[in-house]
Amino acid sequence: MNSFEQQILDVIQDAFPLAERPYAVLAEKIGSDETTVFDAVEKMRASGVIRRIGGVYDSKRLGFISRLCAGKVPASMLDFSAEPHTQTPMEKFAAVVMDEPAITHNYIRSHEYNVWFTVIAENESAIQTVVERVCAKTELCDVHVLSATKKFKINTVMGASAPVDSRSLAVSSDCKKNDGESDGLCEAYFSQPTKNDISGEARQSTAGALTDADRNRIRAACGDIPHSLTPFVDWNISCEELREDLAAKRMRRFGAILRHQQAGFAYNAMVCFRIVESRKSEVRCDENVAAVQKAGSILASNPHISHCYERPTFEGFSYNLYAMMHAPSAELLSRYIEDAARSIDNNNYVVLNSLSELKKTSFGFFA
Repeated sequence: MNSFEQQILDVIQDAFPLAERPYAVLAEKIGSDETTVFDAVEKMRASGVIRRIGGVYDSKRLGFISRLCAGKVPASMLDFSAEPHTQTPMEKFAAVVMDEPAITHNYIRSHEYNVWFTVIAENESAIQTVVERVCAKTELCDVHVLSATKKFKINTVMGASAPVDSRSLAVSSDCKKNDGESDGLCEAYFSQPTKNDISGEARQSTAGALTDADRNRIRAACGDIPHSLTPFVDWNISCEELREDLAAKRMRRFGAILRHQQAGFAYNAMVCFRIVESRKSEVRCDENVAAVQKAGSILASNPHISHCYERPTFEGFSYNLYAMMHAPSAELLSRYIEDAARSIDNNNYVVLNSLSELKKTSFGFFA
């Protein structure tokens, strides 16, 4: 990406202008013209840097729950090989998951538990049904369904600038720049956790208050805006109603969702720390809670971490604080991980590198 494209992404990831002519608003903000900005965005959409431009909704507020699942699938040297071969267990698993709309993310990671995927559904029973269906169709086994005991950070805005509040930038605002030092490379910057992120377990569902019109709008806004200068007009979606979704915190942000590999962040890993020796999910003494809270808060302030959660341990995996880390190179990723471990004075961790992204989609609420 060139500097002009990066300047655009710095704004539209967190707050694509909710206006009849959004590219004109964006052009005025960055000192360009509407057509030039539109063409640059379209180029990034065509190249795959931008996965989609749309709403990112809070599943819990819409009456859904999300769970991370860890499991094992036999791996083969022929997995995804271009050479002719019979479909391997991993390839079969990838194909089945691709057809499961409730599964939004699916990764192969460098661990005995080599597949990690996210399921979104209305309740625990529905999630279990999805997992059992995948197990029945594939060689997936030893699956553990993990809730988030505590959420410290949820943000995937990447770029050289600190993101801004999407509600205040829905139509116009100045984009604040990050004054921190750079490594001289295109470096990930993930925002500080918002109050809504940290206190995620206290969020209340507003699903019962939604009208049919609300559900229709949300279903459409989970997609990708039309390729035109007046996308909301052509989409037949009210910008005012989208701003209401933001104000009600049903929507986290309306913006560009990137393919981070194409955007310059080709290396990422899920780093899992053991903050307490061992505990069941129902046993949480004050000392353990305080230790996790302190470590989670520190990791949440790390600019190279996009997600940070506490999750229950399970047999064979005694780690309970998860952090997703991103970098433009393997060397920088290793350095960032070591720095993060030092920041919380903890060397008891495991690095699960992302070996392959099998699926990454947005969930279609009320589809």
